[in-house]
Amino acid sequence: MAASWQVGRGIADITGEPADCGMLGYGKADQRTHGIHLRQRCRSFVLDDGARRVLLVVAELPLPMQSVTDEVLRRLAETFGDTYTEQNTLITVTHTHSGPGGYCGHLVYNATTSGFRPATFGAIVDGIIESVEAAHRDVAPAELALGHGALRDASVNRSRSAFERNPFEDREVFPDAIDPQTTLLRVVRDGRPVAAINFFATHGTSMSNRNLLISSDNKGYAAYHWERLVEDENYLAGEEPGFVAAFAQTNAGDMSPNLDVGSGPTDDERENTRIIGTRQYDAAAALLAGDLAPLGEGIDHRMVHVDLGRVHVRPEFTPDRRPHRTGRPMVAASQVAGTDEGKGFPGFRQGRHNPVWDGLSRAAYRLNPVLADQHAPKGIVLPGSLLNRLGAVVQERVPVQLLRLGRLHLIGIPAEVTIVAGLRLRRTVAAIVGADLDDVLVVGYSNAYVHYVTTPEEYVEQRYEGGSTLFGRWELPALMQVVAGLANAMHEGRPVDGGPPPESGKPASWLRSPPPDVADAGFGAVQQQPADCRPGETATATFESAYPNNDLRRGGTYLEVQRLVGEEWVRVADDGDWCTTFRWERAGRAGSLATITWDVPADTSPGRYRIVHHGAARDRSGALQQFTGCSRAFTVA
Repeated sequence: MAASWQVGRGIADITGEPADCGMLGYGKADQRTHGIHLRQRCRSFVLDDGARRVLLVVAELPLPMQSVTDEVLRRLAETFGDTYTEQNTLITVTHTHSGPGGYCGHLVYNATTSGFRPATFGAIVDGIIESVEAAHRDVAPAELALGHGALRDASVNRSRSAFERNPFEDREVFPDAIDPQTTLLRVVRDGRPVAAINFFATHGTSMSNRNLLISSDNKGYAAYHWERLVEDENYLAGEEPGFVAAFAQTNAGDMSPNLDVGSGPTDDERENTRIIGTRQYDAAAALLAGDLAPLGEGIDHRMVHVDLGRVHVRPEFTPDRRPHRTGRPMVAASQVAGTDEGKGFPGFRQGRHNPVWDGLSRAAYRLNPVLADQHAPKGIVLPGSLLNRLGAVVQERVPVQLLRLGRLHLIGIPAEVTIVAGLRLRRTVAAIVGADLDDVLVVGYSNAYVHYVTTPEEYVEQRYEGGSTLFGRWELPALMQVVAGLANAMHEGRPVDGGPPPESGKPASWLRSPPPDVADAGFGAVQQQPADCRPGETATATFESAYPNNDLRRGGTYLEVQRLVGEEWVRVADDGDWCTTFRWERAGRAGSLATITWDVPADTSPGRYRIVHHGAARDRSGALQQFTGCSRAFTVA
């Protein structure tokens, strides 16, 4: 099969502040970073058919943000002109709930992070740019193939009662109330696979809201595991990768990886992350090795900005076949309640079980029939549009995108879409462009974020997902109408007017500067030495350290595990590896302790090893001093 595509791949580190930064996802004020278990990466892919080009970015972040998208596009324009624009660039995230927050332009997402965090924002944007630049340099002839499979033991429906409200013709597509479809785009050069992009719906919540270590969660583990298997030496040394694996989301709104209620399949959250990640890898690897059909030819793209609270929805897109209108964003009591796997504020419950807020809302609905048609039976707690008058709190104008890569169609939605809501969006596009349903995917968590999209039937149940459907009961029909317009324009070869772009917000920050670092015995001094150990055991070292946020060591590491080879110490693991952890804690007011663990893998070669810690201390003048501490040599027998 002759190569008719040009493809480039790039990967970079996007890990933010590992110390005292609120994590984004669960909304817990006390879930603040205290180290790293698995670094966050960004993987970018340039796909070119000779006439058009698309940039697909898969970032291991909690949420996509308009602020990040805008800054990335601004910087890409400085370097590449109009090569990569909002029209042909899709930035999607894996939705880990264990990443640093504070990179958002809208206040509600920075509420638990002491506001805007410039260091984390900079790490994310810089890393995305580096991955794109690497992909741009890497563009070369390639063959693309597409395949689909089924993965049934990596997700469960966490809002089954809402799902059951959907009509039978929707529910019968998902007899287990999950979306098992796993889709793989394979990239081959010179007969060898060099990249894979997998799409599968499951939440990034294998790590719980009690976790304080940065983690890219199950999809991050799947990518890490695959890349280490294929190109361990290149990846570890930071060279251009020989294989890049991205694990992207689809319509994961009601899909949880916790196969038991709130947890699972075990009682160990780290083991759950590994298991669910491995299952996604296994399914993707089986597809990669299979007899996949060529992707086909051609690229096309359309994108439009939508004021999602002001859409007049035509009757052909609504279940009751009557016209309706979306409403301005409203925060619900059931949204504040959180989910089974991430409890929200006490005193709130999922469903229509919040008497005070439900009662007040019913009174408002009786007085305002238009509001009732838009939002009932939501128990309204806060009107987002009113808060937006005081500052950028919730985004209202959003990007909606449609990309075509050969026969694969990707619907970029800036929200978390339930599986039946995704099904209806996919059916809408497939019917217009004449595609197989399997070849049309909703890529949620793309370009910006406005919480959830449920079907009008699911909305009535007012589970967490329905309560988080900010723009009311007709939000999904409005999006169906929008993507129908994009699909028709694409099918007919017509351009679309993207409309005025959304504002990314003007973030506020109330961060306080940390005190100058102090260390009684000197920076890098070892407080606890590792003992001799065996494979399957853990080696631990504790160092006097400094505030890790002084230097995020992006593209580097806070730790190394080194093996003595001849007369040289050779790195065998760092803080981007599954087998290591870097934990930070305060010692007094201005001191720091860094505890490094290495879970010695079963296949570790016998020999002499040591643990190394890298850091940077800040003095009273603000100057940084780099330091390195080394443990004693210990034996792995």
